Amino acid sequence: QVQLVESGGGAVQARGSLKLSCEVHGNVDSGACMGWFRQVPGKEREGVAAIRGFSGTVYADSVKGRFTIAKDRAKKTLYLQMSSLKAEDTAMYYCAAADRQTFTPLVWSQYNDWGQGTQVTVSS
Repeated sequence: QVQLVESGGGAVQARGSLKLSCEVHGNVDSGACMGWFRQVPGKEREGVAAIRGFSGTVYADSVKGRFTIAKDRAKKTLYLQMSSLKAEDTAMYYCAAADRQTFTPLVWSQYNDWGQGTQVTVSS
């Protein structure tokens, strides 16, 4: 059984930075995808960034060049470094883990386990 615990959200001004963390409790296959998603009320959950096990990272076009996803296997922690934040980045951010690799790592239905979320609010 996998439990994901996010932290690091908060309020920040536009052009600022935040770093989200996701602690992994339990076992996630080292080759499986892990990702960050975000959601605002009334909208579908959106894929932001993902690590495809052994085969690299994927980003949504809206965050390319501003966000960086990374995984520390020793600490069993997934990170999302967010820079040059914009008001439209305001959302609840969720960490997710799949039980396998996937060709569509930014699609929320590919993931089995989810954290409770951490709120990010960017003021302009």
